[in-house]
Amino acid sequence: MQEAATLNAFEGFPPEWRERWSAAHGRIDHAGYGDLVASAYRRAGPSLAMHAGPAFAVELASAISMVAIRSGRLAASLVPQAALLAARRFDATAMRAWAAAVEDVARRAPEAALPLLENTGRLVTALHAADFIAFVRMGLHLSGGNVDRRRAFFALESGEAIRLVEGRSADGGLAEWRHGLGLYLSALWGIAPPIAEAPPDAPEQMRRRPGFGGGGVRLPAVFAGFEADEAKLLYRAAVAHIGAHHRFTRTKFAAVGLKPLQIALVSLVEDARIETLAARTMPGLASLWRRFHVARPDGPPIAIALMARLSRALAQPDYADPHGWVEKGRTLFAEAIADNIGDQQLSRRIGGLLGNDIGQMRLQFDAKAYIVQPAYRDDSMGIWDFDADESQAPIEIEAMLEGARIEQHAGDDGRREEGDDGETATGRLSEARDDDGLLVARYPEYDHVIGRYRPDWCRVREMPGQIGSARSATALSEVRSDLVDRLSALIRASRISRQQRVRGQTEGEFLDMDASIAAMIARRTGEVPDTRIYGRYERRSRDMSVLVLIDASRSTAESVHGSESSVLEMERLSTALLGRAMSAVGDPFAIAAFCSNGREDVRYTRIKDFSHSLDGFAFARLAGIAGEYSTRLGAVIRHAANDLRRQRSHRRLLLIVTDGEPSDVDVDDRHYLVEDARMAVHELGRDGIDTFCVALDSEAESYASRIFGPRGAISINSIDRLDKLLPAVYMKLRS
Repeated sequence: MQEAATLNAFEGFPPEWRERWSAAHGRIDHAGYGDLVASAYRRAGPSLAMHAGPAFAVELASAISMVAIRSGRLAASLVPQAALLAARRFDATAMRAWAAAVEDVARRAPEAALPLLENTGRLVTALHAADFIAFVRMGLHLSGGNVDRRRAFFALESGEAIRLVEGRSADGGLAEWRHGLGLYLSALWGIAPPIAEAPPDAPEQMRRRPGFGGGGVRLPAVFAGFEADEAKLLYRAAVAHIGAHHRFTRTKFAAVGLKPLQIALVSLVEDARIETLAARTMPGLASLWRRFHVARPDGPPIAIALMARLSRALAQPDYADPHGWVEKGRTLFAEAIADNIGDQQLSRRIGGLLGNDIGQMRLQFDAKAYIVQPAYRDDSMGIWDFDADESQAPIEIEAMLEGARIEQHAGDDGRREEGDDGETATGRLSEARDDDGLLVARYPEYDHVIGRYRPDWCRVREMPGQIGSARSATALSEVRSDLVDRLSALIRASRISRQQRVRGQTEGEFLDMDASIAAMIARRTGEVPDTRIYGRYERRSRDMSVLVLIDASRSTAESVHGSESSVLEMERLSTALLGRAMSAVGDPFAIAAFCSNGREDVRYTRIKDFSHSLDGFAFARLAGIAGEYSTRLGAVIRHAANDLRRQRSHRRLLLIVTDGEPSDVDVDDRHYLVEDARMAVHELGRDGIDTFCVALDSEAESYASRIFGPRGAISINSIDRLDKLLPAVYMKLRS
């Protein structure tokens, strides 16, 4: 008996590993961690050896010791079972990384080890090995030393943790396909609304079903229970259905006086109507949608089940259902669409009749538990008008009204998206206002540690700014006129515009066909032909808009190398000189300043807009800029880009004047804001907006070349070098 038990204890261990296994669990047995920890390791060891290899089973003793010492016995007792769960998903190399991550959490965030181990099953099911490591790094990096925040993250109680887990499902999810879905929706229906995940703290109905409203589309982070290929088709079916609503549901239905059951039934019939219309022009959509109708005719005769069966009956002509209510709905629908399928009110009439029948049958409808079937259909909140006083809406659907309030967001991949009105959705640009009455926009931020964007991470507030003294404003408007003249001459000489064809040249890049034909006719008639039969491409004017963005952070109080002037003083003066030069030649330009005090307080001050002149008031605001707080560069780059996107110039330039050191009070990773700013520059490049940095040479370490590229930045330490700046900018723009 004892011999059998001994053999079982070594199962999975080759003979050469048995002695090392005995030594490993012997150390845990005698370490004083208690029998709970020791017995958990002894029981799991053989299975770990079979799944992850004997070497890993032996090495796990180190992780158990670290967790026991730093996080306690209970957490240590969970390590072997958590390792078994991970070993069923990860290979041997990934398992070593998993154990190292657990040790790292125990070492740096002892309070987080227990919730991490408790949630290992869910994490390894949803995440690939690399994503699991990224999840751990993000939790440690995000917390900033806040114990409660760390524990909530690893306990999957924070919205960001839930979004990361649900959005990076190993079986595929919205994070993987968001961009492709936007292209698919645009190709089908010619619209490009922003696509966002359902908020992690939203009601379950919202998180499990698509929705739309307010110019945006909301989709679940994942469709649970669907394999990768099927889930991708399900997402396509969902956005195709929402696009059909956009095209064919012309007005919202009035919800006043209707019960939740009637709203659900009218929505069901309207879903069938718009899909029928869509399939008439794109028949392939019908087969895409039908594959997800799985209701069976032998289901229980309850209201929710009958509604799913009716949905299938209206979508699939060959589906037979024995229930009279389902067949009545099919007959009413067939008659109505044959008469006038374009009449949206037919859905209201049929839904009302069918709702009365449900009431006559005494069937209960639980609106709180109702989830639209099939899975690709939206929650229908986007097609209903619940009146201005939403407090009068039925309490059963009150929690679902958020589906009709989606605001514009950026995609997790940072690409520009547009709503129906053509406004950019790179950030949330709603007319939201904070307690001080200031315009607010939210933007994503790129986290280089996890390789993903954090949606809606930064809040930009537009501040009114301060007014400088009249003497300072006058000085900025009058000083160094000689340099302004030189800069104006450089700008006039530039040719940043669309190329134009210049015809009638004696030599050139192409034949001027009209002149060539005229010359040939003249030659054949005995006349002397005109030899100016060529043409070439030239830029004969300028067509460029410039936004000058000034760093107004505390670090700009430092002195410029070799000068008694501060960085901020040189910024004011160089911006004034550039502005006066551009104003003299009539080029459109704007000026703004920025600083930040954490991600929720990024401040943006407009000095001069494109539509305003460079007057005394603009100089006074420029003189009033004071260096304070920090430099969160990526968020203000994205915010300033929104103004440039509205310009219709051939080239659009964001010219940033800074000391080149991004930083903020809530960031301790020196590379974090640098990488986010670099990604923001790439985003602008994809939108056809050029960026250039004037890095004023100060004591601060400059990251300009990393952010803007070697040809996208120039360092100067004297105002007299401004006339060297413009050729560098124009060379970049003409390349």
